[in-house]
Amino acid sequence: QMCIRDRYQRRVRGVKMTDPKKVLSYKPDPVPVSYNKRDLILYALGTGATELKFVYEGDSEFSSLPTYSTVLSFKGNSSDVVPFGSNFSFIPGIEINPAMIVHGEQETEVLSYPIPLEGQFINETKPVALYDKGSGAVLIQETLTLDAKTRKPLFRNVGSTFIRGAGGFGGDRGPSVANENAPPKRSPDKIHEEKTQANQAVLYRLSGDYNPLHIDPSFAESVGFPAPILHGLCTYGFAARAVLKHWCDNDVERFKSIKVRFSSPFLPGETIVTKMWKVSEDKIVFEASSKERNKVVISNAVCQIKSSTSKL
Repeated sequence: QMCIRDRYQRRVRGVKMTDPKKVLSYKPDPVPVSYNKRDLILYALGTGATELKFVYEGDSEFSSLPTYSTVLSFKGNSSDVVPFGSNFSFIPGIEINPAMIVHGEQETEVLSYPIPLEGQFINETKPVALYDKGSGAVLIQETLTLDAKTRKPLFRNVGSTFIRGAGGFGGDRGPSVANENAPPKRSPDKIHEEKTQANQAVLYRLSGDYNPLHIDPSFAESVGFPAPILHGLCTYGFAARAVLKHWCDNDVERFKSIKVRFSSPFLPGETIVTKMWKVSEDKIVFEASSKERNKVVISNAVCQIKSSTSKL
């Protein structure tokens, strides 16, 4: 638990104490979001797709990539540039400075098929857990995306965010997940290599995440990075496409869910190496790394898929 000295120092610095009861009882209003076919194509290009079914609206099998819903919380209803942080909902009981957050984990689940190619939707987001890591806090939020008219659930996203400076409130440290979805101790069943472009982050940000960390060298340096890094959710999209291609034959309706941990930054222009292990009929464990630096950037990762013979 936090000692008296730490509490005193936070008061001296003018930092408000995190109040887990206020955080977890908060129920924000639903947020309208929308997208169209152009948005789907732009996201596909931003995550490296070249297949016609993902980048050409005239293709007979034109489809949304299964991870597209991750950008809706950033994009909202806008088709213009969205100033980073402007769409961050205020959460009572915790101070969140967009420059002080690190995306730790992400999970995306497709709840209904076929995935709509355009429309009006609603995002319902709620905090589901808050853990005290001492130097910071880990906030886990769940977002359900529903059809605006029918309220049919379409996607479920769960994001884990480390908030520097928000810890030390004496709360639970949270479960240990160090070995969750660890790869088997054998050679991968499949390996996918794909080189990103030097301007990959510049392209990906047009889907809604305009964090200057990914484009502005001076901003990146101010928060401890030597250069702008690639969005974690862009790397996420690349890795998801690798699984989709090698295990689902690019059939989106066979892709059920994905869950990963972001373990290290990835630099635009590097090569993403995705190693994949099939551990059961419907479960693919994988990890992604930078080929140039031999550094794992996505770990403890898993995709749930549907076999080609299962009924959809």
